[in-house]
Amino acid sequence: MATLDGKKVAILVANFFEQVEMTKPRAALEQAGAEVKIVSPDSGEIQGMNHADKGDKFPVDIELSKARAHEFDALMIPGGTMNPDTLRSTPQALEFTRYFFREGKPVAAICHGPWVLVDAGVVRGRKLTSWPAIKSDIRNAGGNWVDEEVVVDNGLVTSRKPDDIPAFNCKMIEEFAEGRHARQMQEKRAPVRA
Repeated sequence: MATLDGKKVAILVANFFEQVEMTKPRAALEQAGAEVKIVSPDSGEIQGMNHADKGDKFPVDIELSKARAHEFDALMIPGGTMNPDTLRSTPQALEFTRYFFREGKPVAAICHGPWVLVDAGVVRGRKLTSWPAIKSDIRNAGGNWVDEEVVVDNGLVTSRKPDDIPAFNCKMIEEFAEGRHARQMQEKRAPVRA
């Protein structure tokens, strides 16, 4: 397996995220050697969810208002429905996300996480997957949605649901280890603006 020694990864997450979609990728990233930070528009602690039930609370490492995207090598966005809905309604979260695409840095998003990518205007011309309920949003934003366990497109890694986490983690670590992807850069694609 690839090593992420010396890499710093941001997990962009708000309250009411799908807990397993944060904890298992975070554990895999840390096991591969990455330094992982929870970046959130919320301060203090954020609430995880096990589907519709409250899970555990997790400390926020860096408030989004204080986070500097250039200090990170890669970005991971967990799912759940309320978490990405909050993030896609937060201009600072969208700009934080766009930075990684502008710089060709790898990004991974699972389940409803790609909603953030839609509102950031970075899915046009990309092949990706997600929870099936948001496939129309992705297609309407110019993305090529497919129903596959894990999809890799020039540094962008996406998966559909918690069952896909083992495959998602494997490809996420591979892409994060590769580093910058010149073809990921946003300038080469027409951004979608809402």
